[in-house]
Amino acid sequence: MRDESGKRSRRVAVVGVGILGACVGWNLARRGAEVVLIDAGRPGEGVTDWSFSWVNASNKTVTRPYFDLNVAGMAAHRELAGIIGPDSWWYPSGHLRWTDDPAAEAKFLKTAELLGSWGYRVEASTGAEVRRRLEPALALPDEVPVVLYPDEAWVHGRHLVDRLVGQVVAAGGELRFRTEVRDIGTGADGSVRTVVLSDSNRLAVDIVVNAAGPRASQVAGLVARQLPMRREPGVVTRIDCAPVPIHRTVHAPHIEMRPDGDVSMVLHSRETDALIDTGEEPAELARLLHELARHVIPDLANSRIAQAQVAFRPIPADGFPSVGAVPSVPGYYEAVSHSGITLGPVIGRLLAAEILDGARDELLADFRPERFPA
Repeated sequence: MRDESGKRSRRVAVVGVGILGACVGWNLARRGAEVVLIDAGRPGEGVTDWSFSWVNASNKTVTRPYFDLNVAGMAAHRELAGIIGPDSWWYPSGHLRWTDDPAAEAKFLKTAELLGSWGYRVEASTGAEVRRRLEPALALPDEVPVVLYPDEAWVHGRHLVDRLVGQVVAAGGELRFRTEVRDIGTGADGSVRTVVLSDSNRLAVDIVVNAAGPRASQVAGLVARQLPMRREPGVVTRIDCAPVPIHRTVHAPHIEMRPDGDVSMVLHSRETDALIDTGEEPAELARLLHELARHVIPDLANSRIAQAQVAFRPIPADGFPSVGAVPSVPGYYEAVSHSGITLGPVIGRLLAAEILDGARDELLADFRPERFPA
């Protein structure tokens, strides 16, 4: 394949087709690259499908550069919805937060004040006002402080991945699903040359993008690269309920919830995640989440648990994304991050520009792979 200038376009293997891999592949394909999408399962059915899928920067204030990257991620989502259409994946309905713990309340109100000083939209409210104007189904005290972040959203990750993969195929991209990468071959100069799959196929490529999520460290090992990752499991539960009683993402005491379409909701809790390594079965963790949700939303009394899954979050060891080229292996790039739902569209755009143009954006300056020792 050749681009508009007549030059041979680069052949890029994207390993892992969750939200990050799909966004990278889509941005490359729309700019004329020859894209091969590779996944051990089906697109979007791994961690992406079992993420809380909350698009935000209000929970990303640990450093200003990380906050700024997530704000850019939110803007990139809005831009993407304008390009491909919002359809069944984009829900910019905002986010509510309150707590029943005085120390936690002081902390999140201080964070809200900081975010406001950074130009992030924050609206202060009370429980009574929230029930009257926004979410009448919530059981929360009249005077409890509630923060609304109106620009935040949730995403149906699997639907978005399906849309992006479909457009990659329409642009001439190749799909290699239900097969794993077993080897990455390099030339005499150490640069990427081939990808060997578990189905015995060997693909000639110019670039490999490691977007393999929880398996990213294994893929990195194929080029003798050490990518340290955290072990951080989380349990997400889907419940069936019709009609869905809330309209936006909600962080209530001990439980976080969001709609998941017209007839279901997603539940998650960090407190419940802490029980995973005690040996509790996913079904029991799901029951605990369901009980917490019913406490906050009495209308869920007749809802039922539909699915529960423990998934491992793809988090590099220092908690921040690893995005960009690895100088020791020409042609090898990483796109590995927690908050992949928020960051997918912006990382996809910036990494495609780096691969095709050599452009290293300052938004990624603190998150480059070379910060990890060789």
